[in-house]
Amino acid sequence: MPKINVHTIRIDFHVTATIERFVYVYVVEAEHIYLIDPGVFGSERQILECLANIGKDASDIKGIFLTHAHPDHIGSAAWFQEQTGCKIYASEGEKRWIEDIDLQFKERPIPNFYGLAGKSSRVDVTVKGGDLIKPEEGLEIAVFSTPGHSHGDVSYLVDRKLFIGDAVPVKGDIPIFINETEIRKTLGMLEAIPWVESYYPAWDHVYSRDEMKSMLRDAREIIDLLKSAVKETDEGMELPVLTDLVSGRLHMPMLKTNPLFMRTVACLRNGRS
Repeated sequence: MPKINVHTIRIDFHVTATIERFVYVYVVEAEHIYLIDPGVFGSERQILECLANIGKDASDIKGIFLTHAHPDHIGSAAWFQEQTGCKIYASEGEKRWIEDIDLQFKERPIPNFYGLAGKSSRVDVTVKGGDLIKPEEGLEIAVFSTPGHSHGDVSYLVDRKLFIGDAVPVKGDIPIFINETEIRKTLGMLEAIPWVESYYPAWDHVYSRDEMKSMLRDAREIIDLLKSAVKETDEGMELPVLTDLVSGRLHMPMLKTNPLFMRTVACLRNGRS
């Protein structure tokens, strides 16, 4: 089995002139190079710099593994595919948004969408939970279905390292998920996988098993708090009004300006008891 190294790249970007965000890109180095979620459009320069620092270049990239189709995760995928001919791996549930970003924008409009998403790319290999991918001799990548944040989220296990994208809601950040039942199942599944030694999220540093247990507890508290706020506030008003009121109730007025948080409120409203 080849020695596997993982290199982390933080990509800072702007959603709008005043809204700053960041995302982590992971470079998996075996005999060849594999990217996990290559960031927003324009991330190519930082990725190429990282490769140069380890004595590699774009021609060494043989695969891009996408956890899901949101713009901050797919933006440079098309560029690398065109430049290197590498394969893109993604789930069936996310494929249509990757291969048709106009459709994604229609169904999930956000500010600066095209500036972040770049352009459509081709999914070469459709993956699903339970798959075991062997992109080169001695390298195995196991696929886990981890929906909730988006319809077809998947996570990838490489050498006891689990790359989880945005599968876990985080305290202090915008809670974005579209299905309460699925995201609760995902949290339970992430906790139950016995052979994971470390977790690689798109939104923070690498977590140990103990640290991830704490993050999962926090995530459940976030969902419970949001659900209670929606249930106690909802009197049948229009969704934008409910979203404003829930944001105020949580003392987080910045949430009401994010169109994706409205979808979180909608899913909790529709699933409330």
